[in-house]
Amino acid sequence: MTGRGLLAVAIAVGTTAAVAENRIDGQRPYAPELSAYGEMDIGVRTLELVNEDQMNVLAVDPTAEKPETLPTYDRELTVEVWYPAAAGADGATEISTYLRDGKTEIEIAGKARRDAAPAEGTYPLVLISHGWPGNRFLMSHLGENLASKGYVVAAIDHNESTYRTFQVSDSYFATFGSTLINRSYDQLFVLDQIAGMAEEDGSFLNGLVDASNAGLIGYSMGGYGALITAGGGVSEDAIKLPFGAAHGLLAVHRAGSDTHEALPDPRIKTIVAFGPWGRNWNMWDAEGLSGVRVPALFIAGSMDEVSGYENGVRKIWEETTGVDRALLTFDSAGHNAGAPMPVPAEALEPGVSGSDHYLDAVWDTTRMNNISQHFITAWLDTQLKADGEKEAYLDLVPVANEGVWAANDDGSFKPEHSYWKGFAKGWGRGLRLEWLEAGE
Repeated sequence: MTGRGLLAVAIAVGTTAAVAENRIDGQRPYAPELSAYGEMDIGVRTLELVNEDQMNVLAVDPTAEKPETLPTYDRELTVEVWYPAAAGADGATEISTYLRDGKTEIEIAGKARRDAAPAEGTYPLVLISHGWPGNRFLMSHLGENLASKGYVVAAIDHNESTYRTFQVSDSYFATFGSTLINRSYDQLFVLDQIAGMAEEDGSFLNGLVDASNAGLIGYSMGGYGALITAGGGVSEDAIKLPFGAAHGLLAVHRAGSDTHEALPDPRIKTIVAFGPWGRNWNMWDAEGLSGVRVPALFIAGSMDEVSGYENGVRKIWEETTGVDRALLTFDSAGHNAGAPMPVPAEALEPGVSGSDHYLDAVWDTTRMNNISQHFITAWLDTQLKADGEKEAYLDLVPVANEGVWAANDDGSFKPEHSYWKGFAKGWGRGLRLEWLEAGE
């Protein structure tokens, strides 16, 4: 074989290997301290759940009169659960899923072992809610990372909002309306189901998870749902949006309504919202957002082209005045700041669309993932585990670039040192972490 032929074979083999190894567990050099995986082995299992007798938004005809009795159906939800596993866990580490195009099947791989035996102990619950569209693996890098640190993490496939279920041309807006209504209901249903399994003999979750001590993480439309679930009722403008649910059905989440007042669940102690969608469309007003009842960490790119920044995520942060809240900003990043997994190799192949679903024009995705893992670890450890030592990773000068690096020869820090804790010198560039207290 000629040298050119050998080179072609080498390239082909390398490409195949790359496609088979879409890693979600990457750690960039100089990643912040708390982004590193924890000491626990990780298991992963899939749950198939059915929420019976739910409003069937897609079956409501927007061109006809509102029916006296709304159609219902049994709403199917697939949930991926990452959890602390017994030491020495064995099992497959590859997961089959789909690209953003909804048709290209891929494999991703991390550290979690399929169906591994659970560890001893009881751990807080974290729910993860993807964007529109998305799926339960979009933030799988975060799910297994948190599980390694002593959390049970349940990521939801929101039906009619996944890559495979939103792309129905004659029901395009109906699937969006379904998403607006069902996000919070899905989140709370999964919370209830996990709580039941925690008490169920024979369930792998029996005794493993404390569902009364839960956090909720959402990206984009998942962040919208997290705000609704946490008490942020929507505005009158939201109910009237032409691409929302027909016949004003979104009124079930209207601020001040009986249905929305009954929604927030005291088991959810905190939320984390990546680029939450909606404020730039007046889904909320200041009064509605003041109803959020739990501490919140918001994560956004300063050039978010989907949810907006000044008129979007930052405005949400400013208007959730009832709680303490923080805003982590990736300067110059777009809507994908910190949330999606690294771009799969298949998405970069000619003729395949959707690579921009995972990429950012400025920031490296894995680096953003590491930064998010760092701050979310500090946040959840503080909120759900009462780990006071982690507060130092959140009590920072607002602009990382303005922190002072002042170290002694032995590596210890001088009194004037104010650079971000957990970051190497210079590696907080482009980041801001700002706080507002309840009442501000």
